[in-house]
Amino acid sequence: MIAENLQRIKETISRCALRCQRNPEDIQLIAVSKTIPVSLMREALQHGQRTFGENYIQEAEQKWEELNGGIDLHFIGHLQTNKAKIAARISSVIETVDSLRIAEALNKHLNALDRKLKVLIQVNIGNDPNKSGTMPEHVEELLRQIQLLPRIEVIGLMTIPPLSPDPETSRPYFKALRHLADELAGKGLFHDNRRVALSMGMSDDFEIAIEEGATMVRIGTAIFGHRSARA
Repeated sequence: MIAENLQRIKETISRCALRCQRNPEDIQLIAVSKTIPVSLMREALQHGQRTFGENYIQEAEQKWEELNGGIDLHFIGHLQTNKAKIAARISSVIETVDSLRIAEALNKHLNALDRKLKVLIQVNIGNDPNKSGTMPEHVEELLRQIQLLPRIEVIGLMTIPPLSPDPETSRPYFKALRHLADELAGKGLFHDNRRVALSMGMSDDFEIAIEEGATMVRIGTAIFGHRSARA
């Protein structure tokens, strides 16, 4: 099942990218594996999927260790400062930095680890009280502050639009995030302003996200099926 699902999603990503005159290689598939057993992650690994997204830091740490660090782990959940030490050690990318406090905590632990870390700024693009993230009007200030932290490389922006049964309603939010990224890149505020990452789009709306410029799509249910509740 996992192999077939991965193949179908990759083919859909490729078709959608080509339809938009984009290179499919520019779009990274992040397999969201929160609450998914390691056995299914191993199956995905066997079929070429190396990048996984986790929401809970202790679960992520356990899986990362069980898999001997053999995955590219994107942390995509809300990060607390008291968990920053673990996140700094095991993450390839943290997609949910939304405050200077979190960035400074990460930078401190990265100094001790003698490593740099790629991060994305989570933007509450829909001003949704149920979502984490920096408000759009505060992202520039946060980027300027983080530029002073030598261990952190901000490679782009991430968002989760307000929940809706109609995937098309996500489009204006994805469009707004892309416009914000373009504006901030024009001011030289990212690690690489020629290639700014946009993490947006999940199982129901990733095609729309690709049409609006996503470079990372976070897909769980369409790969692993519906999850059980978190223990």
